[in-house]
Amino acid sequence: MSLAAAGLAQPLATRAQFRVEIAGVGATQAPITIAAFRDEALAGVAVSQVVRANLERSGVFRHVPTNEPLDERSVVRLPDWRAKGTDALVAGSVARLADGRFDLRYKLWDTVKGEELLGRSTVVPAADLRLAAHRISDEIYQQLTGERGVFATRIAYVVKAGARYTLHVTDADGEGGHVALASPQPIISPAWSPDGRQLAYVSFEDQKAVVWVQDLMSGERRRVANFRGSNSAPAFSPDGRTLAVALAREGLTQLYTMPVAGGNPARLTQSNAIDTEPVFSADGRSIYFVSDRGGGPQIYRMGAGGGGAERVTFSGSYNISPSLSPDGKAVAFITRQGGAFRVSLQELDTGTVRQLSDTTEDERPSFAPNGRLIVYATRVRGADVLMTTTLDGRIKSRLVVSSGDVREPCWGPFGR
Repeated sequence: MSLAAAGLAQPLATRAQFRVEIAGVGATQAPITIAAFRDEALAGVAVSQVVRANLERSGVFRHVPTNEPLDERSVVRLPDWRAKGTDALVAGSVARLADGRFDLRYKLWDTVKGEELLGRSTVVPAADLRLAAHRISDEIYQQLTGERGVFATRIAYVVKAGARYTLHVTDADGEGGHVALASPQPIISPAWSPDGRQLAYVSFEDQKAVVWVQDLMSGERRRVANFRGSNSAPAFSPDGRTLAVALAREGLTQLYTMPVAGGNPARLTQSNAIDTEPVFSADGRSIYFVSDRGGGPQIYRMGAGGGGAERVTFSGSYNISPSLSPDGKAVAFITRQGGAFRVSLQELDTGTVRQLSDTTEDERPSFAPNGRLIVYATRVRGADVLMTTTLDGRIKSRLVVSSGDVREPCWGPFGR
């Protein structure tokens, strides 16, 4: 079987693959107005629309539209905008320079305090206009909330179209990016390195499950776990030096750790059950995983070096695919309720469980690096799609693919 692996050499189509549909009503959304940036139509990227969609998707902001022509040089009467029901105002411009690059400028005003909060200018090549819009979104989000935004981060996911599988790396809104790997055989379980430079994943191109690690800039890739039996479910340690994997080399699938560069695995579990889907805690001291040692699949926790394990989930008889929040306070997972598979969130200190989704075929939740959103795969009206949700489940954004089945999402780290 032939297999093509490439990095930046395989860009996605310039026509957006995704459109964003936002549903739900948040209890504490702040009203904000993002005016159309002057001359953004000439740039080919609607910067203001990207910023607007990002902030709405966060669940924190509600857009108050305006048709008034504004830019960063406009003299604005903030009391008038406050009277229109908006707490913040954003206006800017896009100008093409003689060398083909673009100068993006914008200002952010607080209409409640009656003051200018931000004034920025950045020059970027045309190819980086969307990334610049995401970074503007992050700056606005952090200025208004005090927390880091995640709009300039990336997600990885797998698309199956016919007999072809492709591993995509895109912006956090599902657009832009490139195809990291294309194969006629399944690709599953992508996992980001902490520095965002590598992806680990499982490919079946060798007619069995093998764990690979790929450099995203060069496209260079190598087999890391290719032992007898199945090799699956890779997860990076927080320091990026170690992979936790699920191997069936000695019979039943058990958990191991091994160097990212490859080498001899160290066995962590010694159970008479199937242990799989390991994930490290943010401090690297614990590993959460799925085991059916109690009769049905549940989430357990043990030390990163192995040893005794304690059960974490007790609500329901089937809980899989754990994702730890960056602050270590919660775990998202898939729970089965009757014949439905839904995303749930459990607070680790209290054990309180909250159902986040109302769909029935959810898969593989993954936290954003600021811990405020979760991306997951699901099926809506016969189509496999990606969704994001806020932690209270109130605001959901549907990232709809034009063709193909979308699965296996994983949200990348900060640092792009």
